[in-house]
Amino acid sequence: MLRDPNENLGELRCSTGPEPPALAGPESLADRGGVVRPTPNDSASEPDWRRALGDAVRDPFELCGLLDLPAELAEPAAAVNFPLLVPRGFIRRMQPGDPNDPLLLQVLPSPQELDEGNLPSDAVGDLQANPQPGLLHKYQGRALLILGGSCAVNCRYCFRRHFPYEESPRSEAGWAPALDYLQQEPSIHEVILSGGDPLINGDTRLERLFNKLASIEHLQTVRIHTRLPIVLPERVTVRLAQLLRDTRLNAVVVLHTNHANEIDSHVVDAAKRLLSSGALLFNQSVLLRGVNDSVQSLVDLSHKLIAIGVTPYYLHQIDRVPGSAHYETSSDHGVQLIGKMRKLLPGYAIPRFVQEVAGRPHKVVLA
Repeated sequence: MLRDPNENLGELRCSTGPEPPALAGPESLADRGGVVRPTPNDSASEPDWRRALGDAVRDPFELCGLLDLPAELAEPAAAVNFPLLVPRGFIRRMQPGDPNDPLLLQVLPSPQELDEGNLPSDAVGDLQANPQPGLLHKYQGRALLILGGSCAVNCRYCFRRHFPYEESPRSEAGWAPALDYLQQEPSIHEVILSGGDPLINGDTRLERLFNKLASIEHLQTVRIHTRLPIVLPERVTVRLAQLLRDTRLNAVVVLHTNHANEIDSHVVDAAKRLLSSGALLFNQSVLLRGVNDSVQSLVDLSHKLIAIGVTPYYLHQIDRVPGSAHYETSSDHGVQLIGKMRKLLPGYAIPRFVQEVAGRPHKVVLA
C-alpha cells in the first residue's frame, strides 16, 4: 500500500505485529561478526536464511578445520581488527586442503591486512557526499541509502570496512531526514540500497521501505546492491521476489560475484527466483590478486553469469583502503585482461573495467 509521501517512516505500521524494528542489524563493523537476531515480524516467514546466517562460521580455527587446512593459517586472525564471518554454504564451495582457494582467499583474515601503509580509510569519498545520515548523494539522478553495516560475509577487501556505520540511522524513525531529502530532490530518479548488505534486512522491513520510496512520485527505480544471493542464496525468498514484482518502481538487482566457483546450484535457483520477479540482474566484481586476476578466471565467470541470466556489469579496480593492499593489481593489468577478454567473448559478456575516484561525478571507465 502506498503512503502519504510526507508521512514519517517511523509511523508506518504493519497490519499485524508489534512496533516495527530498526531497518539495520548491528550498527558497526565491529559487530559484523555477531549474530543478526531475527525479529517477530520476520523470523516466522524467513526461518531458513536466518538460521543459516546464525550458523555462519566466525572462528578461523573452525574454518581451517572444516577445510583440512593447518591451524597456523588461522593464527593471524587474532591480530586483525575485522572479524571472520562466512556462511557454511559458501565454505562448501571451497576446495578442501587448498590454502589458495579463490573463495577462501576472500574471507580468511591474513597478516598482510596489518600492513596498512598510508592509505585513506574513505577512499571513495563517501563521507564528503553525505547530506543526511545514512544517505549518500554523489552522482546526478541517483542517491544511495546505507541500510546498516551488517553483511552475511566479511570480505577482506571491503571498501567500507572502516565506514562509521554507528552514525547512520538505527531506527525507522531515524530515516525521516534521508527520506525527506529524497522527497525534496526531484532530480533524483533512482535510489540505491546498499550497506553493509541491504538484504540483511528482512522482507517485512524492506516492504515498508519500498512502500515509502514508491510514494515519492519522481522516483522511478530502486536498485539493490547485494552479495547475499551469492553467499546465502536462501535469502532470496518467495516473498522477496513478490516484493520486487509488486513495487511500482523499476527493480534492479546488482549481485557481487568475483569467481565462477561462487556459483552453485543454489545460486542458480536464487537467480531464477529474482528473474521471475521481473528485476534486471547485473553483476559487479572486484579485481583481486590471486583470486580472479587471470583471463581464464574472468572468462569463466562471465560464462557462468550469462548462463544464469546475469549480465556482467562492472569489474572494479580495488578501492585502496587500509587492509586491502595485498589484493591490489595494477590498473594496466586490468586493462590488458579486458583486452584479452574481448577476443574470447561477445560484447554483452564483457564488464566495464572501472575505478571510483573521490570527487568525480561518475565512475572512471578504464577499459
